[in-house]
Amino acid sequence: MAAYVKSIDSNHLLEAGMEGFYGESTPERKKYNPVGDESGTDFIANNNIPWIDFVTVHSYPDIWLAGSDENAQLSFLKKWIQIHLEDVERVLKKPVLFAEFGKSYKDPGYSTTQRDKFYNTVYNNIYSTVSSGKAGGGGLFWQLMAEGMDSYADGYDIVLSRNPSIASIIFSHSHRMSVLNTAKFR
Repeated sequence: MAAYVKSIDSNHLLEAGMEGFYGESTPERKKYNPVGDESGTDFIANNNIPWIDFVTVHSYPDIWLAGSDENAQLSFLKKWIQIHLEDVERVLKKPVLFAEFGKSYKDPGYSTTQRDKFYNTVYNNIYSTVSSGKAGGGGLFWQLMAEGMDSYADGYDIVLSRNPSIASIIFSHSHRMSVLNTAKFR
């Protein structure tokens, strides 16, 4: 399908849109999957074709490791990011976009401190890999919403005016990435 899409439109970047679960092409990596059923997914095989321009990874430890404590979820997140950054650098040789991540305020025991640690972990890893010239690409949290969109709220939504600490983290990360981008193109 990727080859076909590129044959009719080679002017746009293409990606597969995956969670990042490992499959049969790297059975030794399957131990990093958060859930037992990875049928139909194979992070390496599905992204290691020439028509895929960049790769995506999602991260929802609060869903994938439901019932585990905050430390276990944060430890998983750090390893999940690290292992994918290694694979895009070593095997796929393509930029990676952490295309969906978040922490639901509907989780039992939720706190803004936990959410802020989660976002900082993702953003600091992205910044570190991009600033060192490696395969990092960026991050898109799930999901930014405007005031009055409460009927679309799923627990992961961020309304900046209601979440000053996360707004500050997002702004800070955007600024750091902008400075990198400006320095790169001077």
